[in-house]
Amino acid sequence: MTSIPALLRDRVEQTPDSEAYRVPSETGWTSLTWRQTGERVRELALGLARLGAAPDTRVAILCSTRLEWILADFAVLATGAATTTIYPANTAAESAFVINDSGSTLVVAENAEQVAKLRSVRAELPDVKHVIVIDGPAEEDGDDGWVVPWEAVSDPGAADGAYDAMIDAIGAEDLATLIYTSGTTGRPKGVELTHDNWLFIARAVRKLDIIGPADLHFLWLPLSHSFGKLLQVVMVDAGVPTAIDGRLDRIAENLGVLKPTFMAAAPRIFEKIHNTVSATVRREGGLKLRIFEWAKSTGNRVVRARQRGAAVPLTTRVEYAVADRLVFAKLRERFGGRIRFFISGAAPLSMEMAEFFDAAGLTILEGYGLTETSAGSFLNRPESVAFGTVGPPLPGVEVRIAEDGEVLVGGPCVMRGYHNLPEDTAAVLEDGWMRTGDIGEVDAAGRLRITDRKKELIKTSGGKYVAPTYLEGRIKAACPYLSHVFVHGDRRNYCTALVTLDMDVVTPWAASAGLPADAEALRAHPRMRAEVEQAIGRVNAELASYETVKKFEILADDFSVESGELTASLKIRRKVVEERHGKVLDSFYDA
Repeated sequence: MTSIPALLRDRVEQTPDSEAYRVPSETGWTSLTWRQTGERVRELALGLARLGAAPDTRVAILCSTRLEWILADFAVLATGAATTTIYPANTAAESAFVINDSGSTLVVAENAEQVAKLRSVRAELPDVKHVIVIDGPAEEDGDDGWVVPWEAVSDPGAADGAYDAMIDAIGAEDLATLIYTSGTTGRPKGVELTHDNWLFIARAVRKLDIIGPADLHFLWLPLSHSFGKLLQVVMVDAGVPTAIDGRLDRIAENLGVLKPTFMAAAPRIFEKIHNTVSATVRREGGLKLRIFEWAKSTGNRVVRARQRGAAVPLTTRVEYAVADRLVFAKLRERFGGRIRFFISGAAPLSMEMAEFFDAAGLTILEGYGLTETSAGSFLNRPESVAFGTVGPPLPGVEVRIAEDGEVLVGGPCVMRGYHNLPEDTAAVLEDGWMRTGDIGEVDAAGRLRITDRKKELIKTSGGKYVAPTYLEGRIKAACPYLSHVFVHGDRRNYCTALVTLDMDVVTPWAASAGLPADAEALRAHPRMRAEVEQAIGRVNAELASYETVKKFEILADDFSVESGELTASLKIRRKVVEERHGKVLDSFYDA
């Protein structure tokens, strides 16, 4: 198999009548078979070829996670062109940068809102021949055919031979995807990933034998992100049906209705689930709260014994069975009752989250990879999960630890390079090894433990190193009302923190406690500050003195992708936060 379109064609031939995708509809959910998927992709690919998609060209996709994104991607690749991904939340200027830097000549846009964004910078997009709009009206006065409706692109009458010929001409080393790094620092760089990069990861996952056609995968992750793209290709290779809905506010509801067997997410989603459950029982108080806390404590004892490889005493097993019936079984049922495991990536998963979900019978397999390494390089295995690690490498992936502790990754997963940036490429690639920028260590079992980002480690003025993401995860787990935590202290004499409130979680609690519902008033309320202070105090009690957070401030506004303080994969842009809230941070250190 030399290309992703060839992989899809092979899947259609092997299991034409099996379910491929499930999508929301007016009556619930509608399914497509692999045969139907293949036919839609064929017609769309031939239509795109008529519009100019061809080898050595790029087509940008500016769309949220939905079936049409996947169909467009497969169709683009079938023409021999490469897909450029753009996050729907990107501004007009950011979108224009990606389109121009990638050299994209066609753009697939989701709706009128995204088309309007492109129209506003049309003068800056001289090479874009057409914008193809999935939903909404296409033309406006003066467009001159620039905007084309989705349904007009498909070419059902073209011969199959032309489609197969396009696919057969694609080579394994041909460019498949240009994914622009989310840019926690500096301007985004286009990561060049070939067909072979993606196919290698798909084959590696297949060798793990952890998913198959009997599974149902629920996909909500941004397909503009490498993690989502990886899942897209892996499911084709494994023949696993995927239910698709990119709406974040529907995740919990969809889990209950669809009853999937696995789902991937960023840690923020698991934190949100945990905090919602925890805040609800705390608000109800009384017996329910005592039972929940007892069940959580009992579950942690069992989980920690398993992690040590120790036997669980009979009395604890009996208590755990009761805890499971009273608490954990109900939680599993809320997620459909069929989850075999979750997969976590894109950011570190805190120990508290790992233990809570494992105790509930909802084990999270934490993995690790960069866009530059095709998203997936390491993954815990269901039969041997080790909390605090991202598991061993996928089959065929190599790992080395440099003298300064930096993790180096090698193998066919490593990118071709950064688009039109030879110096930046040379700075991170050496003899096929990718410098990840992460600090880590490999244990005796070959599992990788990431301790922190090399560039994000805090060095206090006393010369002590502090891992901020570790502290941030601990504090969020200690207080269910928090959405984000930002630990600061580089070149300062102690650490401080900015915290934001999760208003979806905190509002019901505030109402029951007679506190203001307005974020500005709530953040300054003594009761709210006391909750945060107590949580930080509990975390500080287990830290070395130089790691402890001495002061904090609650912000009225949450960090968000739209505000620029979060990347599209929900990681904090540390420099942006420091610049935007510099006065508050400086005030922590005033004499």
